[in-house]
Amino acid sequence: MSNRVNPTDAELIASYRSGSEAAFEKLVEKYKSRVYTTIYLIVKDQAIAEDLLQDVFVKVVHTLTADGYNEEGKFQPWLMRIAHNLAIDHFRRSKRYPTIIMEDGSNVFNTLKFAEESIEDARVKEDTVELVRKLIDELPESQKQVLIMRHYMDLSFQEIAEQTGVSINTALGRMRYALINMRKKLKQLNVAYDKIFYPK
Repeated sequence: MSNRVNPTDAELIASYRSGSEAAFEKLVEKYKSRVYTTIYLIVKDQAIAEDLLQDVFVKVVHTLTADGYNEEGKFQPWLMRIAHNLAIDHFRRSKRYPTIIMEDGSNVFNTLKFAEESIEDARVKEDTVELVRKLIDELPESQKQVLIMRHYMDLSFQEIAEQTGVSINTALGRMRYALINMRKKLKQLNVAYDKIFYPK
């Protein structure tokens, strides 16, 4: 590692790969506050943000030790991408799927008629949440990301555009297609469920 007061990220990474734990500690100290803030703004929960912060640097360690990192000079954006992706993944694993409003103003749960008409309401609602989660997971990656960030994380389209590196128009377009695809899937499901519950 360079003896300069402020070695570069590349120098710190090289030193860490050569066995210097102190070099990695310097990287952590340099970026942990920024990484934590990035995660917290997405998950809005201190405990979860702290857990994910640890996960980010664990992933960095694994990648560096496996020689999987080759973005010399671009450590910060690479690190922030890991933080952003882990925060997104947290929501994908979570079962707290949001109330999703379709383009016509209708609610996903109202579109799924059977969800509100069962004696076992709580169980059916839980199953419906799982179903919505599955439908979202089936969306193309870019559409799924925007939908989760908008409806789940309550981010503005400006924030979504900044975090995903696209224009606001692109973010809006992806959201529109996500809702169109959700509508198609829900329509197909309703036909299937109507045939089961109301056979002709």
